[in-house]
Amino acid sequence: MRLAYTAYLVREYDEAISWFVDALDWTLLEDSDLGGGKRWVRVGGRDGGELLLARATSPEQTAAIGKEAGGRVAFFVHTRAFDRDYARMLAAGVKFAETPRKEAYGRVVVFADLYGNRWDLIEARINAVSDNGETA
Repeated sequence: MRLAYTAYLVREYDEAISWFVDALDWTLLEDSDLGGGKRWVRVGGRDGGELLLARATSPEQTAAIGKEAGGRVAFFVHTRAFDRDYARMLAAGVKFAETPRKEAYGRVVVFADLYGNRWDLIEARINAVSDNGETA
């Protein structure tokens, strides 16, 4: 088994699609009308990883937007071109919570998405442990 998608709560599909495409340079992978205002919308990064955008439909869901991990970093994106992606994201207006820093595992910077969820942009250090537990 493998995790196929992660649901990501949004206020509106189109504003979220625009943010992921413009700010993160992700791709709109699918946008299918399911009727009744519901859509099946998937966005993903250049090197993999996908989110299923889920429009909030209740007051409880709306209240949870931007609180994916209760204020902690909720999402982690890896890059092989940290400087390029950081500069592009700055130019696109992405809000960073700090300046880039070096950690044992590589370079990292925390940023917020359009709803305030916190993300890490990471360029893994060579010979650091990868997502599957192997050394890079």
